[in-house]
Amino acid sequence: MGAWFSSFGGGVGELIINAGPMAKLVLLILLCFSIGCWAVILEKWRQLRLAHQETERFLKIYREGRRPAFLAGAAKKLRASPAARVYLGAHQELLGRGFPDGVDVVEEWEESLPSERLEAVNRAMRRVATSEIGRLERHLPFLATTASSAPFIGLFGTVWGVMAAFQNIGSQGSASLAVVAPGISEALIATAAGLAAAIPAVIAYNYFVNRVKHWAGEMENFSLELLNQLDRPIKGARPAGKDGL
Repeated sequence: MGAWFSSFGGGVGELIINAGPMAKLVLLILLCFSIGCWAVILEKWRQLRLAHQETERFLKIYREGRRPAFLAGAAKKLRASPAARVYLGAHQELLGRGFPDGVDVVEEWEESLPSERLEAVNRAMRRVATSEIGRLERHLPFLATTASSAPFIGLFGTVWGVMAAFQNIGSQGSASLAVVAPGISEALIATAAGLAAAIPAVIAYNYFVNRVKHWAGEMENFSLELLNQLDRPIKGARPAGKDGL
């Protein structure tokens, strides 16, 4: 294994092996940050990709004008879709949590819903949307922490290494390049490791924050579309059973 490290990066592996205890501790901390960062990146990418796929499927079913009981059943299956969860929250608020899944009262709605009932549905959708935003933002603070702290941890390792290098210069009584270079090279590895952990974290954090903002807007647009649909008389606007929740 030592031979593999020695051949990696033109001697970088050898410098890591020969580094002092503090330098190794700093590098181990940065390695843990980097592994955690990539785990979060992969998980959030999978989560957002699944949310996109399931939302497209749900919106296709929704815009086909299916009956509310059918839509609610589809929404329960597409749990990764923020829009499906928002719809399910509105459906439960409107029909009541005690109703069986098969109950469909759409045919009884001859007029648009009263304003207080619409407001209750709106609050239910906003509550679900807030919960969904929190779910999508989960673990993103770790990326922000890695992006902000990893360079400073690496800088600490570098400063510590430079101090050790100057101490070595003092003990040997020589400031030649052969004495200074190994210690400085060892010290700079920590800065490089800090940047290697921080750069992907910064890029991923900015990307995922923008995607969360996108989904917040999508949920808001879907909520408004649903409220507009509920605010118009159902009978006469579409065939019975083709509108509402």
